Amino acid sequence: MSDTIPTRIVSIGAEWLNVRTGGLNRYAEGVSRALAAEGVAQRWLVTGTEDLTPSELVQVHAVASPDDGVITRLRAMWRERSIIEGADLVTSHLALYAYPLRGRLKYLPHVVHFHGPWADESHVEKKVGLNVRVKRHIEHAVYATGDRFITLSQAFANVLFHRYDVNPERVRVIPGGVDIDHFETGLSRRDARRSLRWELDRPIVLCVRRLVHRMGLEQLIEAMAEVRRSRPDAQLMIAGKGPLSPALADIVTESGLADTVRLLGFVPDDALPTVYRAADLSIVPSQSLEGFGLIIPESLAAGTPALVTPVGGMPEIVRDLDSNLILPGSTVGDIRDGLLNALNGLESLPSTAACQAYAQERFSWPAIAKRVLSVYTEAMEAYN
Repeated sequence: MSDTIPTRIVSIGAEWLNVRTGGLNRYAEGVSRALAAEGVAQRWLVTGTEDLTPSELVQVHAVASPDDGVITRLRAMWRERSIIEGADLVTSHLALYAYPLRGRLKYLPHVVHFHGPWADESHVEKKVGLNVRVKRHIEHAVYATGDRFITLSQAFANVLFHRYDVNPERVRVIPGGVDIDHFETGLSRRDARRSLRWELDRPIVLCVRRLVHRMGLEQLIEAMAEVRRSRPDAQLMIAGKGPLSPALADIVTESGLADTVRLLGFVPDDALPTVYRAADLSIVPSQSLEGFGLIIPESLAAGTPALVTPVGGMPEIVRDLDSNLILPGSTVGDIRDGLLNALNGLESLPSTAACQAYAQERFSWPAIAKRVLSVYTEAMEAYN
């Protein structure tokens, strides 16, 4: 690594984990801790309810409430523009909040962490508020100031190339990291189930997702209805919250699946390792726009294999562990067949030890942080 190492970084995030969970916020919290372990001081600008100091080297400044109107939040971010001027480097994780500062970003080394095509995701979910065209303009304006880009998968690197005309020479692919020690519970599967008061002798499939349409939860529940015909003992646990929660509850009730599908609601971060460990396998049935899927290496770190649909960057995560973990498609039939093959032993799944060793080798935060820091250094040298 070069001697040009940033010692003071200003990072523009979305929210902190105390306000809202989710892949972007989990990544931000994880990379902040890992970079602090490398001696890098960081000031995070986010929306939130209070300022935080997670460690001596990490300060989190809540510029506005996430419940404020979008214009209020953007103005609040703009008022913090003087903070970035003394930074060695600025990183951004959400184009919306970097947008008010774009004029200053032109004159500082800027690394964009690309977590996904914001405008396209909004279009898929039919979200109200800023329209898709405005969101796309915001993204293009912010990305035009980027000296380097970090994506979590080659699939999303390709999105940057083709949707945003970003020069491939500026893009680096680095997967998300996992706190390996946090997900190593030391529990057997049965002990994990006892602690959760789950049934000991039923095969259990786990899905940890934000409850929105593109996550494939409706398809997963329909697939479980078909799985139940030949495996009535199988049970699906869905952990997470989101706007689709009432509709999913209705589907479960109307389909007579109350004994087969349980909606767990929000699972706190401290409980997630035990929940992963208690399941025989986890599944990520995403239908579109899945650049990485942090729940996949989390599940592996807990010792539980993860089945994935062949969407976005998810196959990249598990292919070198076992290609049998990649379903042939994302339809109800593909999900049903994949679950039945796994539950009936027709497709062997990696062992607990194999999953954990793979997660340690590929996704441990200390190793990931060094790679991220090398890109930050590269951006500073390119700018200078």
